[in-house]
Amino acid sequence: MASTALGRRLVACLLNVSEARRKDLVESVARAAIYDPGGARREGTTVLNIFNDRDYNRSVITIVASIDSIRESVLCACEEACRLIDMRVHQGGHPCMGAVDLVPIYPLGEEVAVEDCVREARAVAAGLTERVPGTSAFLFGWADAPLQRSLARRRREMGWFRKVPDVQAATPDVGPQPQKRYGLTGVGASPYVMNCNITIRTQDVVLGRSIAAAIRESTPGGLPGVQVLALRHEGAVEIACNVESVPGSPPRWRPAAATGEPWPTFGVGGRTFCHVPASLIAQRVAELAGRSGVAVGGAALAGFTPTRCAALAERALSLGVAEFWKERRGVHM
Repeated sequence: MASTALGRRLVACLLNVSEARRKDLVESVARAAIYDPGGARREGTTVLNIFNDRDYNRSVITIVASIDSIRESVLCACEEACRLIDMRVHQGGHPCMGAVDLVPIYPLGEEVAVEDCVREARAVAAGLTERVPGTSAFLFGWADAPLQRSLARRRREMGWFRKVPDVQAATPDVGPQPQKRYGLTGVGASPYVMNCNITIRTQDVVLGRSIAAAIRESTPGGLPGVQVLALRHEGAVEIACNVESVPGSPPRWRPAAATGEPWPTFGVGGRTFCHVPASLIAQRVAELAGRSGVAVGGAALAGFTPTRCAALAERALSLGVAEFWKERRGVHM
């Protein structure tokens, strides 16, 4: 990642909250991350982007701060979200279990150790359940010691993928048995995970699921690190991908119609990671959809690539801009 960001020991939290239709509410959550209760700005903290999806009724807030200050920023944002979002009345097209559905912490430079991220993620989980009585959390990734189970696996175990999740039947790692008011929050740490969504111009969700299965990492010939769902979205079908960074240098293997774009690489704690380019995912989806005579619509990132996130964070913090999202209302490929 950008070397200029390393000295700040930056980390990113792509906070997923179960609200997008009330943008003022979501912006209130974002501001809670960057201003203290008295209105004073938290130094060295910025919100780079707010990605709202009205149909899903879900928003992703990209918070960046140093590893030493990320905990308080994220906890304050979570408190505000829990105060304002009631899962008993939530409706949306995206699977979810909590008012704060996901709290992933990603290192943005070599100087941030895995152990630092584990410490902060576990502290966020404990802090949330202490500050907001009735909240509960499960752990994933590096924070899920010693098993280090993936987010996808932990979500399956908690029932997140069910059509109607029974949050009160889940067994949390931290906090009491989940309540309907707040639901259940996933908290973890890992190498950066990019969110890439591609629309196919059809209402055939069965076709969407076949495309999702074909590009999923677990499928022979699938794309490394890609976890994917096919969801109905605004009268079409969206191929919604979590693109996990994988250890090592970019693989020599390429699909037959590769884009030629290099696989971005970065380092964490002395280890090299890489991730599939979004353009390659989009091209693969277009190829598979095209076999059924279906065209691809728009494609979007619900946040940034890891290298872009680090570079924008350095820019925002150097300029002293806390509400950076106001300069970037949406990020599209």
